[in-house]
Amino acid sequence: MELLETLYSFALERIEQFSTIQGGLQIADVIICGALAALTHKHWQQFITRLVGNFEQQGFIRFILRGTNRIAFPMSMLLYLLLTRFILDQFGVNTAVLDIFTPLLLSLAGIKLGVYILRTGFSPSPALREWEYVFSLIVWGVLALHLVGWLPDVIKAMDELAFTFGDTRFSVLALLELATSILVFIVLATWLTRFIESRTRRSQHLNPSMQVVLTKTSKFVIYGLAILFALQAVGIDFTAFAVFSGAVGVGIGFGLQRIFSNFISGFILIFDRSIKPGDVITIGDRFGWVQELNARYVVVRDRDGVESLIPNENLITSEVTNWSYSDRSVRRRLPVSISYHDDPELAMSLMVESAQEHPRVLMTPEPVARLLRFGDNGIELELRIWIEDPENGVANVCSDINLAFWKRFKAHDISIPFPQRDVHIQASPESI
Repeated sequence: MELLETLYSFALERIEQFSTIQGGLQIADVIICGALAALTHKHWQQFITRLVGNFEQQGFIRFILRGTNRIAFPMSMLLYLLLTRFILDQFGVNTAVLDIFTPLLLSLAGIKLGVYILRTGFSPSPALREWEYVFSLIVWGVLALHLVGWLPDVIKAMDELAFTFGDTRFSVLALLELATSILVFIVLATWLTRFIESRTRRSQHLNPSMQVVLTKTSKFVIYGLAILFALQAVGIDFTAFAVFSGAVGVGIGFGLQRIFSNFISGFILIFDRSIKPGDVITIGDRFGWVQELNARYVVVRDRDGVESLIPNENLITSEVTNWSYSDRSVRRRLPVSISYHDDPELAMSLMVESAQEHPRVLMTPEPVARLLRFGDNGIELELRIWIEDPENGVANVCSDINLAFWKRFKAHDISIPFPQRDVHIQASPESI
């Protein structure tokens, strides 16, 4: 009731203040300045969009330009209000209403700029930008309540709206404080984990597996500590979560066991270093390169540019071919047949020459040709080569060398046989 009475009295004071001619002029001035500020913001945004395109490789300049776009509306409106306030002061008009908007606009610009800086700790996404506006509006609303003197009454009212859970009392104010504390600690934790991740990636003394270990472990520990610190900051007793933690344990046992299994499997893959970023693997009918090791899945990209999200549990329980586990060198076999009328020694030497001219074929071990067998249709030969960069493709090397076979064989009149059958038609005994 006290809050309603305070709101009612404050509303009457504002109505009386705005009902005068000077108050009406100031309200009209605020509306006009707001319209001009919106128009200014629109043109500035278009200018920034064109200008940012010229600084695609300069991240800091893009960051500054996009930051000015965040404060363009409140700062331009403040500039217009100060200009009109100076004009109204010359005519002796009371500018009490305009004095209210000056700190509000300054605080709005500061909050929007501060939130924009804080969001750099997160990965950019459309949802993040929407949350940026929501968070800015909430913070600015709290500050506006403080500037107009309503904040103590609103805090008191939210503290009175409470419920008890055992011996613990939860109020709306406590829940808001908890959410704010968690958000602040999560932002700080995100900044810290991104700093650790960037440092580990630039390190020349850590292999990819150790980089993933440090990054994932630091994220798990820091985010856990952030939530604990947030709960401790608002004075919540951890014993109140005993029942809740038991329910979570039952949920993991029944409904979340696959998720928990993938989570544990991810740490197993990281610590045993069986699969690491950059490895070339084959699992089932999928062949590709490991891009990322995440908490729940592994990102594998194939030659078509398609990224498959394979659960960590599948990599633990299924047979996986790692082409680059201990040695990145792999051997490929290229079979070919020649006619019985051709010289197999000449054909084998041409095959080796074709392999030696390819830039991706290793000279140690050197490419060799073998005569495998005398087949039904021709002499079966095979070229064996080694390459050390399977992540750049294997089939393309085989295709290039097979094409070189074809050209050299045609130049030396060596033919590649195909199945042939001779059919003899005999007359039946009755026709003789």
